[in-house]
Amino acid sequence: MLMLNLYYVWSLILFLMSMFFLCFCLNFMLFDHSLMIEWVLLSLNSVSMSYFIFLDWISMGFCFVVFFISSMVVLYSGVYMGSYNYSSIRFLLLVLMFVTSMMLMIVSPSLVSIMLGWDGLGLVSYCLVIYYSSLKSYLAGMITCLINRLGDIGLLISVSWLFGYGSWNFMFYLDYYGNLIFYLIMISSFTKSAQIPFSSWLPAAMAAPTPVSALVHSSTLVTAGVYLLIRFYNYLIFMNYFFLFVGIMTMIMSSFCANYEFDLKKIIALSTLSQLGLMMSCLFMGLVDLSLFHLLSHAMFKSLLFLCSGVIIHLMGGGQDIRTMGSVCVSLPLTCSCFNIANMSLCGFPFLSGFYSKDFIVEVGVFNSLNMFYMIFFYLGLGLTSLYSVRLIYYTLLVSYNYVGFIHSSLGKSIYHMKYSLILLSIFSLTFGCMFMWLTNLDLGFLMLPFIMKILSLLMVLLGIYLGYEMNLISYLMPNKYYFLNGSMWFMYSYSYSLFEVSYMYSLTLFKSMYWGEYYGGAGLSFYLVKFSNLMQLMFLGSLKGFCLMLIIWLFFLI
Repeated sequence: MLMLNLYYVWSLILFLMSMFFLCFCLNFMLFDHSLMIEWVLLSLNSVSMSYFIFLDWISMGFCFVVFFISSMVVLYSGVYMGSYNYSSIRFLLLVLMFVTSMMLMIVSPSLVSIMLGWDGLGLVSYCLVIYYSSLKSYLAGMITCLINRLGDIGLLISVSWLFGYGSWNFMFYLDYYGNLIFYLIMISSFTKSAQIPFSSWLPAAMAAPTPVSALVHSSTLVTAGVYLLIRFYNYLIFMNYFFLFVGIMTMIMSSFCANYEFDLKKIIALSTLSQLGLMMSCLFMGLVDLSLFHLLSHAMFKSLLFLCSGVIIHLMGGGQDIRTMGSVCVSLPLTCSCFNIANMSLCGFPFLSGFYSKDFIVEVGVFNSLNMFYMIFFYLGLGLTSLYSVRLIYYTLLVSYNYVGFIHSSLGKSIYHMKYSLILLSIFSLTFGCMFMWLTNLDLGFLMLPFIMKILSLLMVLLGIYLGYEMNLISYLMPNKYYFLNGSMWFMYSYSYSLFEVSYMYSLTLFKSMYWGEYYGGAGLSFYLVKFSNLMQLMFLGSLKGFCLMLIIWLFFLI
């Protein structure tokens, strides 16, 4: 029997599926088709259980991106995850389950089947984050899983709420739903996409292996919330300044924190968070097409960035601290070239993939008469992105060599298959933005802006690049509290602990151990029922006077 490496087999299958979806996406886009497939699972008298699949160019384009990136990640993992054994096969199967869950979520027009994919994403992401079975990865997996469960609660309430509308196929009822359903969906999406009250899980999830990070933080788990909001889009509800503010603050907070972080993967995770903030704020300004555009182009260059960082971590013997790196480009010229392409694309450097979406979002936002406050924050977010990207390039590639220890001199041979995935993703990071813009006719929009406004986004990127270089050469200027604030995601971990403490205060009366959900739920109820029945038993077993008195009281109640 021919022994095939399952990683390469599945990589080829996923790649062919991505090409299949790309062809259908272009066809559906050209003829403006959409296709709905109903699969009856069970039909019994008047009860019918059906599974719906809805295919249009948006869902098929997103499927293409997910399958393409996952095929590159699986090819890369064949080398990265070490020898071909039971543990690495388990990893491959988990990644395939993850991609399947995302696929179920993308093509479903029904909230119940979306729930299937949504829950699958949460559970499989937990298994992937705890893959290394250390205490750190276990705690990271717990915070990832529990915060995602909060979003599941909102979605479950929405599912039960839709009973009143007669169907779970939400796409046909978007004009009829009440505001509260939309707000529930928004808050559920905020947990999955790690917006500001729920941001702390995203850097913690970096305990997973690097290929998982590339998949989770580019095109699957974190973009599920944004994709759901794109599907649920209703202009009357979504033009919301409060949620726009939350999105912009997420963008600014994560950009600031990335400038004071020294873990390579956490810096890239925080940059993902800032891009998610940009997509969310774009949605709440009413620019739904541009949000989807940035979602897809960001997935390409962010997965490339993670895969390049994985090769660099591999070279450093597993070390992730950027202060111990330096002159990596001498050992890995190809990887560093791809790393620079991804970083420049992230900054919004002209004519790379990220430029087309980011520049267009900022210009249309300015054109739609954003007020001065939001405009300043948008441009500040642009500048800060290039600031932390240049800081990352400076520490990893430019400074003199800092690492003390053993270097893998034979790495060039072992990453032979990794190079294919890096090169293919680099090509898409260079070309995807302009291709998508031409295909969807987004470039037909004609914006008349003053010259200074037109060039301001480019100036902010260049200023960020210059300041990022200068920031590495100066010593600490601010007081210690400033660095503590930005080093701990604006104390978000502490806030979540305080919330826990406040809710815990209400349960201190009963055994000093129950959480409020138990106290006001089943455990507290059963406790008081037992107490009440004991009291009644005591009364009836007492004297005859007490018994007669209780009998008279109950008779009064009955009358």
